[in-house]
Amino acid sequence: MDNESYTPRIRISDWAEEDRPREKLLLKGKGALTDAELIAILIGMGTVDLSAVDVAKMVLGAAGNNLNTLARMSIKELMKAKGIGEAKAITIVAALELGRRRKETEITAKRKITCAGDAYDEMRPYLLDKPHEEFWILLLSRSNEVMRPVQVSTGGVAGTVADPKLIFKYALDHLASSIILVHNHPSGNLSPSQSDKELTRKLKEAGRWLDLPILDHLIFTDRGFLSFADEGLL
Repeated sequence: MDNESYTPRIRISDWAEEDRPREKLLLKGKGALTDAELIAILIGMGTVDLSAVDVAKMVLGAAGNNLNTLARMSIKELMKAKGIGEAKAITIVAALELGRRRKETEITAKRKITCAGDAYDEMRPYLLDKPHEEFWILLLSRSNEVMRPVQVSTGGVAGTVADPKLIFKYALDHLASSIILVHNHPSGNLSPSQSDKELTRKLKEAGRWLDLPILDHLIFTDRGFLSFADEGLL
């Protein structure tokens, strides 16, 4: 090997102490770190040829340097980046999920549902751009504030199954006062199917007996929604 052309890899441990991600966080605070440096702390170490920060930059690059895109990536997708094994991918996914839940808690503490549009806006972060159907419920307090959204089931492109027992179990466990049903149509079709109508009817009847009223059922698409209540279908 030509020694003149060989440049040894500089490890994070060789950096000035104030430039190492962990030390930088301690010295300057978390706000001083870049996204890549924060991810580097999560993954802990790099490879023989790459520092943890280099690996983190590659992970971010695969997501277009967009944290929202990164949060939607699966464990298998993250593992395509050099230096990211299953354990590191799981760590990244877990950290981003905690961030999402924190944001969810902040939002739902203030959000009050006054119309179908409010419920649609509440569900946009969870259902926008989904390629498959998912069934969610919004659990509301007595004053119609959102206690939390809960995913009930996930399915294929053409449908998903919602178990009434699970729906009311979630509501009872969280002491909800009412429920809004939400499921998405990836096709963009806003027309409710016969099974949508039948499920809504059954859940409304069960909710009446349990004193957990179903206030609405939304069909969610990326471009708009249909409200069973507004359309007189509830």
